[in-house]
Amino acid sequence: MLAHIKGKLIGFFFGLLIGNIPGALLGLWLGHLVDKKLANAWLFNKDAQAEFLYTTFATMGHVAKSSGQVSSEEIRLAEQLMTQMRLQGEQRVQAQNAFREGKSADFPLTETLRRFRTRVKDSRNLLRFFMEVQLQLAFADGELHPEERRLLLTIAVELGFSEAELEQLLAFAEAQLHGFRQGHGTGGHTQPPAERLRDAYRILEVEEGADDSTVKRAYRRQMSKHHPDKLAAQGLPKEMMDMAKEKAQDIQQAWETIKAVRKIR
Repeated sequence: MLAHIKGKLIGFFFGLLIGNIPGALLGLWLGHLVDKKLANAWLFNKDAQAEFLYTTFATMGHVAKSSGQVSSEEIRLAEQLMTQMRLQGEQRVQAQNAFREGKSADFPLTETLRRFRTRVKDSRNLLRFFMEVQLQLAFADGELHPEERRLLLTIAVELGFSEAELEQLLAFAEAQLHGFRQGHGTGGHTQPPAERLRDAYRILEVEEGADDSTVKRAYRRQMSKHHPDKLAAQGLPKEMMDMAKEKAQDIQQAWETIKAVRKIR
């Protein structure tokens, strides 16, 4: 409650000190304007985050249905993500309804994505995070169907990504979900399997033949894109913070894997 009148209180007391009663009244009015602006900003942020969650699950439903039949693995992944986000009660029902709406043949995908892109102010990091969640769903059943790939390209282009960038995102997701994450705990200073090392390079989005300084820059670039605090500041819903932290941990593990092999200090 105090947060909604904080501007009025500060304006009133400063106005009173500077200009007695007339100053206090002027400060009260100016404080009211500040409170109103902050309240509107908070409501917009709340609405934007709600739309982020809706668009995420509705698009996931559309991707799941694109191959014809929604698999049990895809449904399970969607439910796992809801649990990971700690969606309960009404929030979980809304996410389930969004997934169900997305499966509809007449779901307005283009309109939904354009509205979402405007909401997040065209933030590349948030849009990339959104795409990575969709790719998790696409790989849920262990393979990427041709129809899913075609739809993912449509989504990527609508959000401002090129086909080449989509391929990078696909490599990142496949390395993260099918190979690298399964290899955690292999030991930091022993040479990892070739597949794990390959996946580490794919997660950093850098060629295996790149020199040490290039690999280090790639690691820093990926951490900058996926840093949870940075994503939160740009509008990532708090419910998705654990997912962001998980991705950042994978990037850190990929860097540690490469460092151990190259003996980088």
